[in-house]
Amino acid sequence: MENTKVRRMFGTDGVRDIANRGMMKPESAMKLGRAFTLFLLKRGNSKPKIVVGRDTRYSGHMIEYALCAGITSAGGDVYTIGEIPTPGVSYSVAAGDFDGGAVISASHNPAEYNGIKFLDGEGFKLSDDEELEIESLFDVKEEIERPIHGSIGRITNAPGLTDDYLKFLIGIMDKVENREYSIVIDAANGAASALVEPLFKNWKGKVSIFANEPDGLNINLGVGVTNMGFLREKTINKKADIGIAYDGDTDRVLMCDGKGRIIDGDIMLWVIGRWLSMKGTLGSGVVATVMSNMVLEDLLRKDGIKVFRCGVGDRYVLDTMRKKKSRVGGEQSGHLIALDFANTGDGLCSGLLFLRAISDLGEDISTLSDRFDRYPQVLRNLRIENKDLILGSSRLKKAEKIAMNELEGKGRMLLRPSGTEPLIRIFVESRDHDLMNATADMLENTILEIACTGGN
Repeated sequence: MENTKVRRMFGTDGVRDIANRGMMKPESAMKLGRAFTLFLLKRGNSKPKIVVGRDTRYSGHMIEYALCAGITSAGGDVYTIGEIPTPGVSYSVAAGDFDGGAVISASHNPAEYNGIKFLDGEGFKLSDDEELEIESLFDVKEEIERPIHGSIGRITNAPGLTDDYLKFLIGIMDKVENREYSIVIDAANGAASALVEPLFKNWKGKVSIFANEPDGLNINLGVGVTNMGFLREKTINKKADIGIAYDGDTDRVLMCDGKGRIIDGDIMLWVIGRWLSMKGTLGSGVVATVMSNMVLEDLLRKDGIKVFRCGVGDRYVLDTMRKKKSRVGGEQSGHLIALDFANTGDGLCSGLLFLRAISDLGEDISTLSDRFDRYPQVLRNLRIENKDLILGSSRLKKAEKIAMNELEGKGRMLLRPSGTEPLIRIFVESRDHDLMNATADMLENTILEIACTGGN
């Protein structure tokens, strides 16, 4: 039977809130640390060893100390790295003798937010069911399973883990043959800030680095992947060949060419997918979400490469990659997973793999956007309070069927609820603009009529 339990603390990427409010109060962070340790103890780890890292947020120390107190109070040993990208914690867990990892970050969110996400002993993000189990342990009786004396956990500073992660990245960089062109880098004043300069120090072309001076309050502030105008402007002004931007915890990467045109996750999947196929290490094909542009399928099909679709979210990308035996997958947002190199989205690693791929394939960065001739897309967000009721309406299902029949061979459509807001999202894609807009209008009108009448 399908698990119908709903997570109440964990969202699509860990637990997040405004720091010092709600689930990001130190009291909550401590209880989360204890719950995660109890979760690992239940899996047979007698004294779990947990790697903890954070991004550059002002509240990071507060949350870190509380989280570590919770872990050690339940008998877990903590190895703190300090400021490091989320994938750096994943790499450290997977490469070392550790039982799990915890990352203190709110990724692309503004500085006043913070969050906690947990990793298993291989550096993978936890499943929905595993997060549900941690939630069940969150309010466990305080007097239960309290270790004392030498059974209490200890905290060890482990800065050498950051050095190991940097060496891993440099190893990928060293295999990029063409390093002559100029690059602009936007580190988002986040977790990549201290790594980009040593990583790109041997690049032969000119490298200009921006937003790498975090003060705890400027993470993602007008910079990074959610503010691509900054990178585009700097790239054009510097007359660089390519710009590279990360987000606050560096699990995502987006780029632009010398004209400021965005190189998103779809284009990166197109390039990296062909490169891995050439190397014979792609597996069954490329995994993309339902939001990826149809041209990705068209172009990869020419090279005999399949595209497998999945729901939005990196955990669903990874799940589909495992099921389909694919070695690369990702989202338009720049969250890419290349399993031969990383167990989670890694902006630094993905960016380097893209640079290796264009070098080995002999690609011209300046023509990628022209050749990736996207299908036009329309996305509408309708504020609907009873979204589940409406999405189950027979009238809407009939309208969906009509829309799919009209779009067959010409495009596609998708209706989905927001996971965090009372919204129904209408997505339509087609090279026929009139058909695309008419289909979106028909679906929107149907939803609004059902909402007004409250019937089927």
